[in-house]
Amino acid sequence: MPSVAPLDLEGHVIAAAFLGDIPVFATAAGTIHRLDGGEKVTEAHQGLLTCIKDPATQTLLTGGEDGKVLRIAHDGSVTELASVPRKWISVVACGPQGAVAYAYGKSAFVRLGDGSVKEFTEERTIEGLDFAPKGLRIAAARYNGVTLHWVGTAGAPVDLEWKGAHNGVTFSPDGRFIVTTMQENALHGWKLDGKASGDTRHMRMTGYPAKVKSMSWSNKGKWLASSGAPAAIVWPFAGKDGPMGKAPLELGTRANILVTHVAFHPVEEVLAIGFIDGMILAVRLADGKEALLRRPGKGAITSMGWSATGKLVAYASDAGDCGVIDISA
Repeated sequence: MPSVAPLDLEGHVIAAAFLGDIPVFATAAGTIHRLDGGEKVTEAHQGLLTCIKDPATQTLLTGGEDGKVLRIAHDGSVTELASVPRKWISVVACGPQGAVAYAYGKSAFVRLGDGSVKEFTEERTIEGLDFAPKGLRIAAARYNGVTLHWVGTAGAPVDLEWKGAHNGVTFSPDGRFIVTTMQENALHGWKLDGKASGDTRHMRMTGYPAKVKSMSWSNKGKWLASSGAPAAIVWPFAGKDGPMGKAPLELGTRANILVTHVAFHPVEEVLAIGFIDGMILAVRLADGKEALLRRPGKGAITSMGWSATGKLVAYASDAGDCGVIDISA
């Protein structure tokens, strides 16, 4: 069994990640905890709503109930990127060349590396944002679909329509597909390099017993793992049509115990799977071999982040029982 270094924090922990070699944990209360020669704490927000890692800069990007968008470095230093009084910032995304995006209500804002800001408005509330892997293009998830905007040019936006509420969005690493999480128990996808008409560009990924709240792409984008079932549901994206007409893998199956978070290894086709009872498994895709990384704990796993070497996993839970797992031990 791998060794686990536990860290008990107060209340719900939203995110766990590595910034360089330093594990960091972001709480809903707005504090950022770093394990850097002991535990160190940064007071970042009056209420934290969202926190993601920006791999290009090895920083955290956060949004809060205080209307602020912050960039937090591995040493705990904080840079304010935006401040919108009386608005809640629950949607952020990181892009190329230091670009970041955030949204509130029906408006999305892209702050470029030079500090200039561009606004894009939708007809419905924006629930999710993601940058394309190449070119400065952003996807905004909303009711009844996704809108794609070019940030640097005046090109017309592209609307990808599908009825229902879309509350999260991700581009595939090669930029050929877009996938959304939906309010119903399903994912929906679009093939971007397909013909503009016809049903072939739609991908319906249904059959989940619960809402999908976590998605993770494998390192080369051949697989997309998802939560929302008593196993990690892993869809194949290697072929030209992605998962259309193909069954997903079901990894780490446990009877009636839901998967709440998934995180692919940075190099290998190995998936860390976090469950509602706090257990964490690692599963190798090639043969389905499982390794127990953590026994059940106090709360559901809310986030996991691998170190760059893939030897350490930081994890967080909704009850505050967090820590770092050393899988080389």
